[in-house]
Amino acid sequence: MSVAQFVLLIGAGFAAGLIGYLTGLASLVSYPALLAIGLSPVSANVTNTVAMVAVGGGAVAKSAPELAKKPSQMRVLGLMGVLGGVVGAIALLVAPGESFEAVVPVLIAIASVSLLCQPFVRGLAGGRRFPVLYPIAVFVVAVYGGYFGAGAGVMILAVTLTMSAEPLWRAAMLKSYVLSIANLVAAIGFAFFGPVHWTAALAMAIGGFAGGYVGPPVVERINPTLLRVVVSVCGLGLAAWLARGWV
Repeated sequence: MSVAQFVLLIGAGFAAGLIGYLTGLASLVSYPALLAIGLSPVSANVTNTVAMVAVGGGAVAKSAPELAKKPSQMRVLGLMGVLGGVVGAIALLVAPGESFEAVVPVLIAIASVSLLCQPFVRGLAGGRRFPVLYPIAVFVVAVYGGYFGAGAGVMILAVTLTMSAEPLWRAAMLKSYVLSIANLVAAIGFAFFGPVHWTAALAMAIGGFAGGYVGPPVVERINPTLLRVVVSVCGLGLAAWLARGWV
């Protein structure tokens, strides 16, 4: 890898970290950047997962005091992140991926529409919380996050905003927390059994940590309705891009 490519990946990592915290779409930047320097799709996927651990680490480091205010919630969601990451990593390493990848655009589109319609969905729920269903849904998304990850942040945001009473700024923190754990667990497996490009992962991680770290103070200053709409539209765009292989 050339110095120019290393620097390019640091910049892409920073953009992925910031965009990922704001929208949950870090892989929309990081995955294509890894492909652009010549990595194969599988190598880019596992390298991206390893690098994105730093994105979540930066965001969690900045938002740790706020997250610590609900320790029981952190324990439950952390466990779901660990279990989901393990299952997702195993699925990627041992199972045929074609059938799962075929439904990924549909999953992202559903999450994006749910996020777009979140006020209406919460209205139908009558303001109720779903303390049992919410962790289960987080586990399912964590499995996907450990397996592939693109759009997983959108899914976590949609699940959190529709099944809990958390505001958008805290939902963004929870999203980063869960995905950082799922990515870390998956990354450990990939480190031993996957084709990780470590130099690329290092460059992306340096930028990703910085981008994730500046994310929390930024998201608290953005109009939540506008951010929700932007995330939803970007998520639908990602779903359309991933579905291009259908035609």
